[in-house]
Amino acid sequence: MSSEDTAPQETLERVRALQEDLRAHNVAYFENDAPSIPDGEYDALMRELRSLEDAHPELRNPDSPTRSVGSSAASLFQPVEHRVQMMSLDNAMDLDELRAWNERVLRGLGEEAQPTYVCELKFDGLAVSIRYEDGRLVQAATRGNGRVGEDVTANVATIADVPHQLAPGAPPVLEVRGEIYLPVSSFDELNRQQIEAGQPAYVNPRNTAAGSLRQKDPSITAGRGLRLWSYQLGEVVGGPQMTTSIESFDLLRDLGLPVNPEITTYDEIADVEAFCLRWMDGRHDPDYEIDGVVVKLDELALRDQLGATSRAPRWAIAFKFPPEEKTTALLDIEVSIGRTGRATPFAVLDPVFVGGSTVGVATLHNEDQVAAKDVRPGDTVVVRKAGDVIPEVVRAVADRRPGDSTPWTFPTSCPSCGEALVREEGDANTYCVNRVCSARVQQGISHFAGRSAMDIEGLGERTVATLVDIGKVTDVGDLFALGTEDLLELEGFGDVSVANLLSAIDAARDRPLANVLIGLGVEHLGPTTAETLARRFGDIESIAAAGVEEIAAIDGIGPIIAESVQQFFADEHNASVVQKLRSAQVRLDRVDGELDAPQVLAGKSVVVTGNLDGWFIERNDAKAAIVARGGKSPGSVSKSTHALVAGEGAGQSKLDKAEAHGVPVLDEEGLRQLLDTGDIPG
Repeated sequence: MSSEDTAPQETLERVRALQEDLRAHNVAYFENDAPSIPDGEYDALMRELRSLEDAHPELRNPDSPTRSVGSSAASLFQPVEHRVQMMSLDNAMDLDELRAWNERVLRGLGEEAQPTYVCELKFDGLAVSIRYEDGRLVQAATRGNGRVGEDVTANVATIADVPHQLAPGAPPVLEVRGEIYLPVSSFDELNRQQIEAGQPAYVNPRNTAAGSLRQKDPSITAGRGLRLWSYQLGEVVGGPQMTTSIESFDLLRDLGLPVNPEITTYDEIADVEAFCLRWMDGRHDPDYEIDGVVVKLDELALRDQLGATSRAPRWAIAFKFPPEEKTTALLDIEVSIGRTGRATPFAVLDPVFVGGSTVGVATLHNEDQVAAKDVRPGDTVVVRKAGDVIPEVVRAVADRRPGDSTPWTFPTSCPSCGEALVREEGDANTYCVNRVCSARVQQGISHFAGRSAMDIEGLGERTVATLVDIGKVTDVGDLFALGTEDLLELEGFGDVSVANLLSAIDAARDRPLANVLIGLGVEHLGPTTAETLARRFGDIESIAAAGVEEIAAIDGIGPIIAESVQQFFADEHNASVVQKLRSAQVRLDRVDGELDAPQVLAGKSVVVTGNLDGWFIERNDAKAAIVARGGKSPGSVSKSTHALVAGEGAGQSKLDKAEAHGVPVLDEEGLRQLLDTGDIPG
């Protein structure tokens, strides 16, 4: 019996759905720089998942979003393994949650503890790690999933705030953690230039900063006016011994790195609360966006005493500012059609500045949400937005509603193709079921070309829309049949841009199978389950031929995803698209890493801790090797753990638990034997 059988089926399905949803939202935010849901909604989903996993620990996978940071590194840049994990922060959404965090800290430190708190502004930018050796900049990387990020050295080197050579006295190795941001004034100037050039304005500073940093051409990054605030140390070899966070800030400042001036220490939590409230009111005072306050313990020894979870330190918390709200006129309600045919209503607004940017549209989610909020064209509405997330309409201002107002009704036909819209009983969403609806086709192709899927650079939404409108492309399979003459017909395309796009399309033929599965848009199939299917079956033909029961039996997938996969490949239209890809010589069998490994660890849990440098590229590779052999690799040791693999700097708490439960502890040689035979060395 699987450990998942101890939880009710509906709980299991909800947990798996939440995990996949949050992974997809992480990809949208961290990889595509395009958040898919509001910040508060994301936090609510994360809280629900954490609560369910706490109640049913057996459902908490090693790669659950509650145990991970950010998202995987995209294929646009070379991967960089962080020598010291770049962790995330847990959030406090109000003062009560901040006080609850403080109580946990005090309990963990003991009754006599009198900690000093460091308060810093929480910048709304892109986290980076910058490595110096002998004072010279040698590498810069994005956070990625916290363990592996993207190499953006050439781009970071163009930022004026980032010294190429540190001041005298730098340690032999110094890794700096900081936030790349775009000043509000620079963002406004950039948008002015965009508008003058007849180009669309950028949405907000955070996404613009992220997109600017991840340019293949460093000269583009250089012209965007990016800045840096440094706020933490990663790996440090040599140099002065420090006992407090404030001392590390002094070191960064002395070495010539920019440190934000609004850093303050307090001995009382009441003063910390006052700092948070003061900056909540003054959130727009600086020339950079902030979305909260970071509160940390100052003493490094106390930080070590409290430790961390798999994704966040216990000695720090992010106090998040609530979303901002403004009132404006709701001019109209329209409906957009997504790649699955989902019809989503959205509000067309009289543009209003809220949450750091000007908002002209806001989501209304679905038909039921519109009815529940009873918002209507002509209403004055409250709009909410937090930083760089999707704005939403909160409610109508009832006493300002026109006297002749009537409730809005959901359209019965698709605004794109005119076919009937369908809403099944029990489903909150309405769909256009026409497979050749131009809106569905455009969205599906754009998704296929996105970074998290086939990563076809230069194939933006406008180009896709034009190709569909003029009949050059009807599905993703047609992309690989495009030629020079087809693209030269497009406005703004010349010989160079055509050659670049064709080269990018050709490169996409060799993407891993998991990326192909994601690009095809199989419903409910996220990055993790796509990778799992690819490793289990090896090629797309085997996945298409697999039955529901065979797929559902795979650990971490279950019946909902299995049925979705089976139905997708049983569909004649989808089968014809796959055949087009096959005929175009798109790889449908590339699986990186091990495949068909002997299932010598079936049903066994093997925990991995510490640095495995020299064993594997990173610890996650060891976990993947365990999973490939049928095992599981949870994050904590229990009496049912088969073995604990301990690398350099292994967690003492895991070693203690292993000893208490009689769990064998393995070194590199022991792990190799375990992977080969499934047996614990004698």
